[in-house]
Amino acid sequence: MVRQIGILVVLRTAWRTLRHRGGEQAAGRSPEGAAPADEPASTQGPVAEIDPSRRELPGDRRAELLVAVLLFGAAALALCFIAVLALDKSSTQLLGLAMGGALLLLASAAILAGKLVVPQETSVEHRDALLRCDDVQEIATLVHDAADGISRRGLLVCAGCAAGGAVAAAAVAPIASLGPRAQVLHESPWRRGTRMIDDSGRPLAADEIQIGSFYTALPEGEDSEAFAAGLLVIRLPEAMIHLTAARRTWTPRGIMAFSKICTHAGCAISLYRYPTYGPTSAERPAFTCPCHYSTFAPGDGGRVIFGPAGRPLPQLPVMIDSDGVLRAAGRFDEDVGLAWWGTRRT
Repeated sequence: MVRQIGILVVLRTAWRTLRHRGGEQAAGRSPEGAAPADEPASTQGPVAEIDPSRRELPGDRRAELLVAVLLFGAAALALCFIAVLALDKSSTQLLGLAMGGALLLLASAAILAGKLVVPQETSVEHRDALLRCDDVQEIATLVHDAADGISRRGLLVCAGCAAGGAVAAAAVAPIASLGPRAQVLHESPWRRGTRMIDDSGRPLAADEIQIGSFYTALPEGEDSEAFAAGLLVIRLPEAMIHLTAARRTWTPRGIMAFSKICTHAGCAISLYRYPTYGPTSAERPAFTCPCHYSTFAPGDGGRVIFGPAGRPLPQLPVMIDSDGVLRAAGRFDEDVGLAWWGTRRT
C-alpha cells in the first residue's frame, strides 16, 4: 500500500512540473529565461539593412580580345557573302554558310560581351509616374559609365563598326539581284544582218523551217543569255498572215520571228498550237505562255487573243541571205519584255 501511495505522489509531482513549463511558454517566456523567438527584432539588437544594388567591373582583357576577334570574323564572313553573291549567285550553299556564320559570330560576340566585358550592375529602380527632364542627365551618365572597366575601347568600337557595317552591307546586297537593270529592257542583240543560229550554234536555213513547227533562234556572235536574245521562228501559209503593208516584207516565204519573252511577266514562251485539220478546226496558230496562259496570234503580228498580257509580242523583221540562211532584217519593232510604263501598250 505504501508503495502505491509513493508512485501516485511521484506522478502528481511530474504532472505539475509539465503544467508549469507549458504555462511559461504560452506566456512568451522560455524555461531558461531567454527571449522568445517571435519577439520583435528591435529587442534582439540592431540588424544591418541589405542593399541589393551592386556594380562589378570585369576588366578581362582576354575576353575583350576574344570579342574583337569574333566581330572581325563576322565582318570577314559578311564580306565573303557579298563576294560570292557577286561572282556566283547560284552557290546558295556558300551564301548560306557565309551569312549564317556571320550572324553566329555576331551573336556570340554580343553574348560574350554582355557576360564578360561590359559592367555587371544590379540595381533597384524606384519609378515615378513619368520621366522627368532631370533624368536625361542621369541616363547620359549611365551610358557613359557603361564603358568603365573596358581597356580596349578603340579596338572593340572598330570591330563593332566593321561587323555591323559588313553585315548590313551583306543584308542589302541581294537587292541587286531582284531583277535586271531597267536599261536592259531597251537593249537587244539583234540588228540588221545578224545571223540566226540554233542552240547548238548551227545556222538556221530557210528551207528547214516547216509549217506547223516552231524553232528557237539565237543571235550569232552575241550573248545567248541576253534578255532579248531568244526568238520564236515559224512558217505560216500566206492565207494565215494578216499583217499591215509595212510588215509584209518582214516575212519572206511566210517565215516569221517573234520575241520569246512574254509581255505579261517576262516568262519564256514554249508552247505553239497549229490547226491540223482546217475544216473542223476554228483555231488559228498561236503562241501560249505556260506561266499565265497569255496567247498571241503570230498571223496578226503577235496580237494578244487571250490572257493577261498587255501588248503584242515584239516582231523581228526577217530576211534570207544568198546562202539561204535566216538573218535579222532590222531591230524589234518594240522593246522586248513585259508591258511597263516606258513601253507602248495596245
